[in-house]
Amino acid sequence: MENVADPVDAALLNDWQRDFPIVPEPFAVLARRLGIGDAEVLERLRRMRTSGRIARVGATCAPNTVSASTLAALRAKSEELDMIAGIVGEEPGVNHSYLREDAWNLWFVVTGPDRAHVNGTIARISERAGRRVLDLRLVRPFNVDLGFHMNGRAGDVPAPRPADPDVIRAGDRGILQCLTRGMPFELRPWAVIGRFLGRDEADVLERVAVLHEAGVIARLGVIVRHRALGWTSNAMCVWDVTPGVAASVGPDLARVPGVTLCYERRPVDGIWPYRLYNMIHARSRPEALATLDQVRALPALAGAAHKVLFSTRCFKQTGALIKLNKGRAA
Repeated sequence: MENVADPVDAALLNDWQRDFPIVPEPFAVLARRLGIGDAEVLERLRRMRTSGRIARVGATCAPNTVSASTLAALRAKSEELDMIAGIVGEEPGVNHSYLREDAWNLWFVVTGPDRAHVNGTIARISERAGRRVLDLRLVRPFNVDLGFHMNGRAGDVPAPRPADPDVIRAGDRGILQCLTRGMPFELRPWAVIGRFLGRDEADVLERVAVLHEAGVIARLGVIVRHRALGWTSNAMCVWDVTPGVAASVGPDLARVPGVTLCYERRPVDGIWPYRLYNMIHARSRPEALATLDQVRALPALAGAAHKVLFSTRCFKQTGALIKLNKGRAA
């Protein structure tokens, strides 16, 4: 487990996970707040990206607004796990892939510019791996923020921000792809993104502000790698409840301290009955189980059939695929 002893690094990691400045020189804003120089901010962020503490400075987008996505799972025997995980990871639309403690043990997120692309990715993986793939489509999110506090506990869940996809305009997907891959660590990053896309800096800034205000950009800031920062005991909990129960208890479940993600997904008849999901990120298994005890104490979940799938290995973690001709400005 890594201890972030340096107070400046801790402040960068803790205070800028959301509401990153949408101004021409955003890193200068961070520098003034921290009382250090612009160059030092950029160097610290580069170093933390290289060391694996952060994935990027950039955006996460509200699910299924600017692009399509789904959670998927398949079964893999231990002797074929690396081979099948390699097949899954080769798909550019797969941006997260984990081994979890269950018979359905290989879990991954499939993203793409539209649902047809997601369907095609799932079909290719199923054919190449020779396995059925569960397609667990999102019904509604209750918390997809996934922010972390450097004091060892996940942070308070911000008030939900409904997304308005009607604000999306031609060319926005290019900007968002740059931000989901990571903005450049340059003094004027929006200008660099603009040059990469053949657009003016002011135009990029205006569109990012609109998309952020509309909730299409769900979070803009430092995207940490939680495992590298000590959250190594992580569990996905799935609950067999009715749609009505999921809708009523979801907001309460999302507010339990230590619950970092919460959403409703479609079950698969006869195979996977679970509708309500929550993630617990903790620094130890006992801490994760203590959070689970708080979740079980919710009256609506009393006696509900459920599973707890601890993550044991990460195969892939990157930004979502929004455009087929994607690029990286960083």
